[in-house]
Order: sequence, then C-alpha cells, then structure tokens
Amino acid sequence: MDKNKSIDHQLRATWQAVAKLYNEQATKYDSTMSSAFVLLTIDKVNGTPSTALGPLMGMEPTSLSRILKSMEEKGAIYREKNPDDGRSVIIKLTDYGLERRKFSKNHVYQFNNIVREHVNEDDLESFFKVMKTINILIAEKKIFESTNQDK
Repeated sequence: MDKNKSIDHQLRATWQAVAKLYNEQATKYDSTMSSAFVLLTIDKVNGTPSTALGPLMGMEPTSLSRILKSMEEKGAIYREKNPDDGRSVIIKLTDYGLERRKFSKNHVYQFNNIVREHVNEDDLESFFKVMKTINILIAEKKIFESTNQDK
C-alpha cells in the first residue's frame, strides 16, 4: 500500500509533526510537550488524583512518574494526600504551574485557531467524525479481530 494512502501512516506522520512543533515551543520555556499536556490535564482548582492522570492522558505509569518527578523538581506541581483515599495523592498546580499552564493553553489555542483559518468547518467536522470512528473501532477491538488467518 502506498504510504501516502495509508491511514495509520498519515496519523503517525501528522502526530509526529505536531509533537515536534509543540516540543520546539516547550523547549523555549524549559519544558516538554508531555509536561504541558500534564499541566492542561490537571484540574486547576481541585487537582487530579495521580492514579487518574495516566488514563486521562493515555500514558503509562512509569512515563508519567518520570514527568511528574521532573515537574515537581521544577516547582510546577506538588503532591497532597488524597483526603478520600489515604493511599493515593492528588497532584496540584503551584502558582508557577498555573503560569506555565497559561502558556501551554495559549499555544494549543494558537494551533487550533491557525488550523481553523486554513481548514473549512465541513472538513473539520469530517476529520473529527473519522477520528471518532477510528477510536470506536479500536475501543471495540474491531481492527484486529481474531480470524482464521491468525492461526
């Protein structure tokens, strides 16, 4: 199959380009795209249980732990005991983290606004519909259903 007509290739190549773009911006602020994503995922008022962050972000616990440790060392977050469950912690943003969150949010808005200036609403609606369908197919395990060919 021609890679330019391969859906997964287009998804991967585009995501890699977006990630590179965001990482280039994050580097200017001594950060990473992943850290910025964490800042945007943490509830800015109540914080977010550490156990909920990984699933919210689609990230493995070991990768997330490394990012959280780095963010804590830089003073962007702090950990607080979860009053509802003494075994877990809630990740909260410091004032510095809230400031960094604003930078991250502005970059996301800028990205979306520029894309929206160049892509009409019907095409965007189709794009979101396709992405939703792909996610449903994956969630329902319909992509690589077991067949006789697998045996």
